[in-house]
Amino acid sequence: MKKPSDEARHRYTEYIKDYKNNIESILEKERKTKEQIAKTPAEANYEKLTLADDNLNIVANYLLMSSLSMSFLGVKNELYLSEARKCIYKALVYLEEIVSAVIDAPFSEYEAGLETISNFSDEERYNLVRKLGFTIDSLEEGYGENSKWKWSFVELEGRFAAVTKNLLNLKTFVGSMDPRSEGYSARMSHLSLAKELLQQAADRYREKYELSTLRIDDIKVGILFLTAVRRLHIVLGEGDHADVVKKKAEIWRTKMENDLKKSEESAKR
Repeated sequence: MKKPSDEARHRYTEYIKDYKNNIESILEKERKTKEQIAKTPAEANYEKLTLADDNLNIVANYLLMSSLSMSFLGVKNELYLSEARKCIYKALVYLEEIVSAVIDAPFSEYEAGLETISNFSDEERYNLVRKLGFTIDSLEEGYGENSKWKWSFVELEGRFAAVTKNLLNLKTFVGSMDPRSEGYSARMSHLSLAKELLQQAADRYREKYELSTLRIDDIKVGILFLTAVRRLHIVLGEGDHADVVKKKAEIWRTKMENDLKKSEESAKR
């Protein structure tokens, strides 16, 4: 590959100055917000919603700088992609601190967290999880199909699926399924997205298990995601769908047990 010229590097450095300044500005805002959280912890979870969104904005700047590196220099900027990945994890952690990172947590375990952000509307929640999903997809695209990070995205996508589900208020959901109720469209879209992501996360962990790691832990996590989506169907009174997912989980569990038995027998030989 031809080495980028000094002129191209200079032009690139000048071009991305504004993006770097944007990042520094958001990071400074984050530092001040954390100081404010320490002073007024009662508002901490609302502030964490903002911090999560701000970190996704930082990612957008890093991805733009990496894309511009391809345009100006003909190479991906792995450093910027790495920083973008870290910021996505930060955004996830902020959300997980509010509503739990547990895949199949009973609603009672994160109900209190949801109560603290009760004024965060259905539209705002849906827009935030959509933005998070778009950002993750954009980062995967930035790395490319043959990236060494390919299988690490399975965990990232799984955590995204769990937090998307946990941002739904299942206590009030059934009672607010009237199309005339405020926020109905966003609420139902959020629910549909949560179901899709949980199923996708399960399939991705199964794929990772079979094509990469052969680690029992991976298929176990896949089964947990199936259990989570089944719980959603049960809460919503969707018995037929719950039965379908249950059968799928049972098939996976049988495979896991058979594979484990084969592995143990092989180790004894």
